[in-house]
Amino acid sequence: MMLAPRIPLNFFGMSFGLAGLAETWLTAAHQGHAPDTVGDVLLVIAALVWLATVVGYLRYVGTGAGRLKADLTDAVAGPFASLALITPMILAAQGLAPHAANAGKIVVDVFLVLTVLLGGWFTGQWIYGPLELDHLHPGYFLPTVAGGLIAAASAAEVGQQRLAEVMFGLGLICWLILGSMILTRLLFRPSLPAPLLPTLAIEVAPAAVASLAYFAINGGLDIFAAGLAGYGLLMVLAQLRLLPLFIPLKFTPSTWAFTFSWAAVCTVALHWIETGRPAGHLAYTYLVLAAVTALIGAIALRTLIALGRRQLLPKPPAVRP
Repeated sequence: MMLAPRIPLNFFGMSFGLAGLAETWLTAAHQGHAPDTVGDVLLVIAALVWLATVVGYLRYVGTGAGRLKADLTDAVAGPFASLALITPMILAAQGLAPHAANAGKIVVDVFLVLTVLLGGWFTGQWIYGPLELDHLHPGYFLPTVAGGLIAAASAAEVGQQRLAEVMFGLGLICWLILGSMILTRLLFRPSLPAPLLPTLAIEVAPAAVASLAYFAINGGLDIFAAGLAGYGLLMVLAQLRLLPLFIPLKFTPSTWAFTFSWAAVCTVALHWIETGRPAGHLAYTYLVLAAVTALIGAIALRTLIALGRRQLLPKPPAVRP
């Protein structure tokens, strides 16, 4: 029997990043600065990529005993599994709920529950592990911080205000705890290995995703939103100092770590531009849209090239005769 190709968990970052780009375009559309069609098409593409990844991954774990457990307990790759559950919440809240409110709410709730359960399992696993400090990387934000905050935004968008507030608390407190631990590891321990360097871009995401969740719950800008923006600005500026690490990197699937992170930052920027409406605000809006679309489009194009050259999937291990 032919073995199914291995699908690494970070492949779910592709649909996650495309969903983030779709949300950026839909935000611009809701502000009257872009057509809805672009965001809707991106949501469809993200859904198809997510479905293809799920099918491929299930085929992979279904043809070998213990593969799912090995992936979930992997100290490096495990946290990326949460993206398989987080992405559908965005797709349902942004794409399904506007056209079928009840169906959108049901899908959001189902994946919200699954996200919380998986986040709880990961938290227990990290305690039970035990977990070594050097294994930490910004991808550890995904199961609980990203999961909780995106669940908050999705719940608010389908009209579940109290549930959104609960999820906001989950994501925010986990950010405060994990953020200090991850930053400690990055500051005082050896540098991340090259394949994980793109995850440093995730450092800009928590403040941005928390801002989007807060906007969805609160509906506007206030002192708390300004405080989130202040920390977010610091993390964005810190990325400039990391350019010497990023520029020499070769393309790998982990490059997709740049996509949702910067899409979230750009979506928050659109909210601030629209609220403040500085002189030339339309130019700023289109510049933000163009920049994030070019970034994610280039990564998507490079992915298609790697797929066409059969360089995207990991090579199977050599089999001894």
